[in-house]
Amino acid sequence: MTIPQVSIFVSNRPGRLNAVCRSLADAGINLLSLTLADSGEFGLVRIIVNDAPKAVDVLEKSGLSATITEVIACPVADRVGGLADFLSVVDDLQIDYMYAYPSECKASTNVMILRFHDTEKALATLKEKNFKTLSTEEMLG
Repeated sequence: MTIPQVSIFVSNRPGRLNAVCRSLADAGINLLSLTLADSGEFGLVRIIVNDAPKAVDVLEKSGLSATITEVIACPVADRVGGLADFLSVVDDLQIDYMYAYPSECKASTNVMILRFHDTEKALATLKEKNFKTLSTEEMLG
C-alpha cells in the first residue's frame, strides 16, 4: 500500500518552514513526518499528514505550491543494523528508489518513507519478502 506525501516548494527564507507548519496546524492537520531539502534559493519540504488533499488546499490558499505523490512507509527493525538489513534487501532485489527519510509512528518506532521509480514493483517485491507497508491510519496509531 502507498500513502500520500505532500511536497511543498518554498523560498529559502527565514520563517518559511514555520509558515508551512503554522498553516497546517491552524487548519487542524496533523503533521506525521517532515523532511526538508535545500536547493539554493528554494527548498522542498516533504510531509506526511493525516489529510493530504486538505493540506494541499490549505497550502495553496496560503500562496504555496504543493503536490501529492505516492510513497511507501515501511517499518524497520529497531536494532543496530536494522536499516542496513532493510536496504540490503531493497538493493539485492534491484529496486531503484529516488529518496528516503526516516519517520516515527505509533505502529512502529522506526519507519522509512521511500519513493521508488517503480512503486508497483517495489510494493510487490516488499510483499514477497514479507516487509510490511503502513497506511496513513497505521502511522496515526
